[in-house]
Amino acid sequence: MKKSKSLIVTRWVVGILFIFSGLVKANDPSGLSYKMQEFFEAWGWDGLNNYTLALSVIMNTFEVLAGVAVIIGWRMRLFSWLLLLLILFFCFLTAYAYLSGKIRTCGCFGDCLPLTPLTSFIKDVFLLILILVLFANRKHIHTNLSSPVPQVLLMASLIGTVYMQYYALRHLPFRDCLPYKKGNNILDQMKVPAGAVPDSFAVTFKYKKAGKEVEFDANHFPADFDSTYEFADRFQKLVKAGSGGPAIVDFSLQSLEGNDTTSAVLEQQNDYVTLWVNDFSGYADWKDGFDKLVASMGAKNIPVFLITSVKEKAIEHYGSNKQVCILLCDGTVIKTAARVTPTYILMHGADVKDKFSFLDIDKVNAAAGALSGK
Repeated sequence: MKKSKSLIVTRWVVGILFIFSGLVKANDPSGLSYKMQEFFEAWGWDGLNNYTLALSVIMNTFEVLAGVAVIIGWRMRLFSWLLLLLILFFCFLTAYAYLSGKIRTCGCFGDCLPLTPLTSFIKDVFLLILILVLFANRKHIHTNLSSPVPQVLLMASLIGTVYMQYYALRHLPFRDCLPYKKGNNILDQMKVPAGAVPDSFAVTFKYKKAGKEVEFDANHFPADFDSTYEFADRFQKLVKAGSGGPAIVDFSLQSLEGNDTTSAVLEQQNDYVTLWVNDFSGYADWKDGFDKLVASMGAKNIPVFLITSVKEKAIEHYGSNKQVCILLCDGTVIKTAARVTPTYILMHGADVKDKFSFLDIDKVNAAAGALSGK
């Protein structure tokens, strides 16, 4: 009896943790996708970056399904194997992140609950122990629900999780946990908190000798270093990620002429509209809505900024429009601030007043209509 009760508790703990983890990340599947790319780039697997979003959606959905299956005890012989393989994979990822120092957070619970690599690793080891208990007793775990109740619960979980991610990818996350969220002040988010530990970098050199490429840092020059070594490259390599740094880093706005306009934009004491565009491939889908908004904002003397990483396309479409000010920004920063391309962010100075997907243009117009002109 005691063993049966302990197995039930273990199933609930594992199931709830997996459901929670899957749903938190399903709130923002793009966030997990970018985290996967961070790992792949650290391993030199950049070619897999095009598949990370699909992998993100699949992983989030599976975590929720596995959590439900464990709680109801459905097909534990199958799911115990799947969970064991998954948690071993997670343990490897979190151990790598902790030992290498190259990954700030592992993305286990998304951006809404960031964990340090060490905390994530400890959490995964704890889960591994619980899953090993379930795995050892998998033949004795059966569902008390009669068919088709388990299948209906799993199908509902599948449909709900997939729809949640579909909505988030088109209309922004249900809960915005990013530093550019509504109510935040961007300048405050850029400040370094007291007690923050900066990143640790090492300068690495690449030289060629006898047709081979040699890499070393400033403290480990080859003993035979001489003129036969041909300089190839010099770059900084992250040795250990810091902690407690600013929420927003590398944020910069530049004019088409290359002048830094970050302070000028964020320190203006008035309302204005920004559209963050990282890709003009879907331009036809949002052009009309944006053009109408620009006209209405012009009538109220409210500035409109097009923030993009694609300079040539922006100039092609709006270079001659005097009502639109084009500003250039790093593509990674735009992906962080705007999960949907494009995203409207309504501002007052450095304060984020509201945030919408381009698909919610009616909401954008309603919110922008309440803005005050200069």
